[in-house]
Amino acid sequence: MLAALQALRGEPGVPHFDIVVVDVDADPVLEARYNELVPVLVDREGRELCRYFLDAAKVREYLGALG
Repeated sequence: MLAALQALRGEPGVPHFDIVVVDVDADPVLEARYNELVPVLVDREGRELCRYFLDAAKVREYLGALG
């Protein structure tokens, strides 16, 4: 998912966004919340955008609504 997200980041027309990679297994709270749902993509407020695979259309829609 990370490679696909990085590729999306470079697309023309997609607003700039930062990527923060977090080791879910290293944080007991995150591990309890996501357990087997990784990889997972969440926004800064913790809202889940997609899991397992990048839903590029959903991420584009989300980013477009921000700005």
